[in-house]
Amino acid sequence: MQLKTLLTQPQLSLAQKLSLFGLLNLGVIESLANGLLSAGDALQLFYHGDNCRFVRKELRDKIADRIMSHGVQLPDLFDILPVKDAHRAFQQELATMRALCLKLLEKRRLVA
Repeated sequence: MQLKTLLTQPQLSLAQKLSLFGLLNLGVIESLANGLLSAGDALQLFYHGDNCRFVRKELRDKIADRIMSHGVQLPDLFDILPVKDAHRAFQQELATMRALCLKLLEKRRLVA
């Protein structure tokens, strides 16, 4: 999934792009929480370098950048922590990412 392809439609405002970004992330987070995607799958599908660069250069939003940073780090949890601790940290990271997405969407709603 390439954010550059999805979010560079000329008719979309920055606020709309950020809202779509937040909604897409919530879908990925839900898939992670339900086991439909592994952390590694999410990294390959969504939290990869091209999308991180797009968010940083094009969306230029601190919350969006933080969401991507958390997503990139998800697979590392399973590499460095014991399984039980990794699952707990994984759930905490997903909760943080979910809260950031909601904050991003709320911020956009208040602007609109």
